[in-house]
Amino acid sequence: MTKVARLYHEHGLRQMEIVGRLGLSQSTVSRLIKRAHDEGIVRITIAVPSGVHSDLEDQLESSFGLRDAVVVEVDEPDASSERILKYIGAAAAHYVETVLQRGEVVGVSSWSRALLAMMQEMPRMPRTTNAKVVQMLGGIGDPSKDAHASALTQQFARLVRGEPKYLPAPGVVRATESRQYFLDDRFVRETIELFSSISLALVGVGAVAADYRTSSSAVVFSSSELTSAIRRGAVGDLCLRFFDVNGTPIKTALDDAVIGISLEQLRKVPRSVAVAGGKEKVPAILGALRGGWINGLITDRLTAESLLRSIVAEPAAPAA
Repeated sequence: MTKVARLYHEHGLRQMEIVGRLGLSQSTVSRLIKRAHDEGIVRITIAVPSGVHSDLEDQLESSFGLRDAVVVEVDEPDASSERILKYIGAAAAHYVETVLQRGEVVGVSSWSRALLAMMQEMPRMPRTTNAKVVQMLGGIGDPSKDAHASALTQQFARLVRGEPKYLPAPGVVRATESRQYFLDDRFVRETIELFSSISLALVGVGAVAADYRTSSSAVVFSSSELTSAIRRGAVGDLCLRFFDVNGTPIKTALDDAVIGISLEQLRKVPRSVAVAGGKEKVPAILGALRGGWINGLITDRLTAESLLRSIVAEPAAPAA
C-alpha cells in the first residue's frame, strides 16, 4: 500500500504505469490508493498563501448561507475607503472572469463606486460571451448621473464582450404621472422585463449614516427623506431600496419613487453578489446578509471579521 502510494503521489506515476511496474490489476492499484488515504498513510495538506482567507470565506458562507464569499487582504490596517475599493474591485474583477458563463444575463447596479473600481481593474475578456448586461437602476436624476449610469453599463458590456441593456429612465421619479410615463416606455419596459432573467447580479451596498450628509444616498434623496428613513431604522440600501440592520425592508414613499430592481427580485437571482467593504459599511452589509437579499459577498478581511463578530455578539434566543 505504501509503495503504491509513493509511486502515485511522490513520483507522479499514473495508475496504469504502476500496474505495469508492479504487475497488479488497475482495480487493485485504485483500491490501495484509496486505502492509503483512509488509513492515514497519505495525508494531504493545503498550504494557504499569505493574504488568502479561505477560513473566513468558509465561515461567512456557513454563517449567512452564502453561495460565494471572497475575502481579500488590504495591506494597510487604516486603509482609506478608496484603497479598500481598489482591492475588493480587483477581487470582483477576477470573480467575474471566473464565473461568467456564455449567454448569461448580468445585472449591474448602475451607480456604485465598488463596481466602478471593479471595472477599473478588469481586463477585457479574450472572447465574446454573448452576455446581456442589464442596467438594474435608472440614472440618479440629473443628466450627468444618467449619463454615468449608461456609461458604466456600456463599459462593463464592452469588457465582457456582451450586449448592454439600458434602463433609460431616472433612478427616482417622485411624481406618479411622470413615473408611469417612464414605465410605459417600450425600452424601459423591455429592460425591466429582463430583471426576472438575471442570472448574475453585481451590486454595491449603500450605507445610511446617522449623519445623512455622509450617506451614499444623499446625492439622491433630500435630508428630510433620509431622516425619515433613518428614524424607521434604515442602515443601508441595495439599488436605493432601504432596509434595517436585520434586513427588514423600510417601506416609505421613497420606495415607490425608485425605477429599478426590487429587493424581492434581487433575492431571486441565482447569484446576487455584493461588492462592498469598509467599517462604515458593516451595518449595511450585515442587514443585506440577514435579509437574504444577496447570496454572495466580496469584501475585505477586517469587514469580514466584523460581520462574524456581530453573530457572536448576538444575544442567545430565550429557552422555550
